[in-house]
Amino acid sequence: MRTKPVIAAIVLAAGRSTRMGEINKLLANFNGQPMVAQTLAQVQAAGIRQICVVTGHEAEKIEAALAGHEVRFVRNENFRNGLSTSLITGIRALGSEVDGVVVMLGDMPLVSGADIRRLIAGFQKSSDICVPVWQGRRGNPVLWGRDYFSGLQELTGDKGARDLINQFSDDVIEVEMMGDGVVRDFDTAVELAERNKG
Repeated sequence: MRTKPVIAAIVLAAGRSTRMGEINKLLANFNGQPMVAQTLAQVQAAGIRQICVVTGHEAEKIEAALAGHEVRFVRNENFRNGLSTSLITGIRALGSEVDGVVVMLGDMPLVSGADIRRLIAGFQKSSDICVPVWQGRRGNPVLWGRDYFSGLQELTGDKGARDLINQFSDDVIEVEMMGDGVVRDFDTAVELAERNKG
């Protein structure tokens, strides 16, 4: 019988958030705290203990915003070369005991701890790719089994791992979510202002 898998998390917090204008959206106010802190809180609420936060743009400010949390900070010196470089940096920082990793985008604070727990509950073996789905639409975060860590480290450019998901479509487990947090991020100041107003 398989023992309980060891699940880690990578929080990607290295981007420049250029569409937000002059502010770093990860440091913008969200429910009274920096957006990235809200995102991290949900990862911790899911019960994940091994958390790696990848920083790059304004790394010192991001790390200061998360001071006091039990996380490991890893700096991506190549963050200007795109999202894939941060993903690679995070994967390389994981321990050998990790069976799977939740890849969390720092600008998705509406993903709940319960959402992440549902993903973990759907994880069956090392060859799983668990993708959250809301009303037929795939979102984030994605939980990757160890079998795909090498493939994730071969990604290039400013994009995520959608191509890898398509390549291994037979291994994808879609996990239905109860809310739309898994398909909502905040790319512009207008979107963020509307959320805070509400």
